[in-house]
Amino acid sequence: MRKSTMKLAMCGMAAALTVVLMLFEGLVSVASIAIPAMAGCLLIPVVAHGGLGYAGGTYGAAGVLCLLLAPDREAVLIYLLFFGYYPALFALLSKIKNRVLQWGAKLALFNAAAIAEGLLAVYVLGIPLEQFPLLQGWGPAVLLLLANGVFVVYEFALKSVIGWYYQRLYHRMGRYF
Repeated sequence: MRKSTMKLAMCGMAAALTVVLMLFEGLVSVASIAIPAMAGCLLIPVVAHGGLGYAGGTYGAAGVLCLLLAPDREAVLIYLLFFGYYPALFALLSKIKNRVLQWGAKLALFNAAAIAEGLLAVYVLGIPLEQFPLLQGWGPAVLLLLANGVFVVYEFALKSVIGWYYQRLYHRMGRYF
């Protein structure tokens, strides 16, 4: 088989596994952030062997299928607005030499996605604010601050997973691509 065919097959498998994970999130609704984060990690091999073009196509296909099939719309929003593309963007953002600028760009991207997700969840999906007494007053700022802490932990975990992939699996899978 040609290498481009193998890359395309890998993209299809990654997109299909993403949809399966997002469907599974409908059964276990307590993991509405963890499942999209894990689904986004399926882009790591695609970026490593196919590049950002293949990763963008995989993200797009998985995103459309998740919109059509996944039952939890908020989890789909979380996937589409941040976790779905961030592992691919991680490679670009990690090339910024200045650590302060690098972290500033990453945090700005995350905060923009988090605020967009919150606004879309309330105004498009129709989640009533009255259900969440914590979202009155300083609640949104506190939640955003806590979410930034979770993002920092996710960032270090993603860096470890990518390092593990390159150390353990990259050369084994590389012979196919």
